Amino acid sequence: MLFYKEVVYSIVALISFWIVFLLPITILSWLIPFFYWINIILILCVKFFGISKLGAQRWLEIPFINFTIQPSEIFKIFFILMLAYLIKKNPPNKFGYNLKDFIIFSFYILLPFYLILDQPDLGTALILLLVGYGILFIIGVNKKIWISMFLILAISSPLLYSSLHDYQKRRIADFISTKPSHQVKNSLIAIGSGGLIGNKKEEATQTHLKFLPIATSDFIFAYFGERFGFIGSFILILLYLFLIIHLLLYNIRYKEHYLLRVMATGVSLMLFLYLSVNIAMTVGLAPVVGIPIPLLSYGGSSFVTFCILFGIIQNLISFRFDTTYESVRMKKPVLKGISRDPRYN
Repeated sequence: MLFYKEVVYSIVALISFWIVFLLPITILSWLIPFFYWINIILILCVKFFGISKLGAQRWLEIPFINFTIQPSEIFKIFFILMLAYLIKKNPPNKFGYNLKDFIIFSFYILLPFYLILDQPDLGTALILLLVGYGILFIIGVNKKIWISMFLILAISSPLLYSSLHDYQKRRIADFISTKPSHQVKNSLIAIGSGGLIGNKKEEATQTHLKFLPIATSDFIFAYFGERFGFIGSFILILLYLFLIIHLLLYNIRYKEHYLLRVMATGVSLMLFLYLSVNIAMTVGLAPVVGIPIPLLSYGGSSFVTFCILFGIIQNLISFRFDTTYESVRMKKPVLKGISRDPRYN
């Protein structure tokens, strides 16, 4: 059953990728704030009209077709797009953004953070928070602001802890406990039993006998380690790191193209956070939260979301010199008799 659902999700993701790839995104960039606020309204609707699953109210049901959507998952796309739009409209100077600009950006980051945290969905809220401020850190903010933020965060950390839900405090308590939780214990057994080259499907007892919780999603890395061992897990991490570094290098290669830089930086940070938190969680180095590994864990919404994000990046790369897409023109001196079109300079 899961296989057939994943096939359907893959087809939807592929179609979504090509639709986004063919859109004139830079021409339509003026619509980004509109979609950002539409998604904020949808997240607010979850509080009043949402349906609950596993103790969390994160979904909206579409009438008449018995289909649910998770607005916080869709919002990831427009969250990064909104920051890209704002940064493109107001690029940083050589000293980075000042306090006024930083406060404006913080408003667009903290608003969805608190709304999603209230669902409660600590994992997604923290991902958006870290991705948002990570983008600002890479694009450029005055270092005095970062020092002040660090001090404020350190002083207010007890207050932040007291505002967490009981189940979130329980996860932190399990994390700092001398003994790992039942979930983490089974995860460690699964990874350890994989050895160097892993086990055959029938011999992967932790997964096969259902000792490993949520093996297709949250604990997918533990299942991967049990099946493919240390070598397979190492290759998997290496492939993700190559992709993350490749996306971050766009900040050097396309220095003047802020839409592309922010999108690539946002996706790379999101990939890194999802991957590192999931792996740390499965080996007991982080509290257990519902964070999957992108493009590997089972789940249609996450897979479609990342395919759309990659489609946007590919669009911005492919059409960066097409004047009909209002691409960024490189700042080069124009000599007499030479075309101003950057494709011919």
